[in-house]
Amino acid sequence: MLISTAWAQSGGAAGGGGLMQTIIMMVLIFGVFYFLMIRPQQKKVKAHREMISALRRGDKVVTAGGIYGTVAKVTNEAEVALEIADGVRVRVARGTISEVISKIEPANDTAKK
Repeated sequence: MLISTAWAQSGGAAGGGGLMQTIIMMVLIFGVFYFLMIRPQQKKVKAHREMISALRRGDKVVTAGGIYGTVAKVTNEAEVALEIADGVRVRVARGTISEVISKIEPANDTAKK
């Protein structure tokens, strides 16, 4: 016959190290996901939370729906009154404010003196 029988050669035992390699790879993959996805998202959420808590009357903002307005009144920690046109005020949730365009500078105490 033209085809000869191939006999399996006995090699070294390939056990034991497979489980450790799998664990190391899982830890590496989790580390990459943490530094590339989870950590930047946590920073973004923290910055948004700080921006929302620093809202003051007179700040020009943009909501998540794309409405531009000026903060007319900070009602409570959950909502804000926005003036979107002369005499037109709407109540929006603070969490829907996506960006502060311009902030009003606080008045100096030296200007009063």
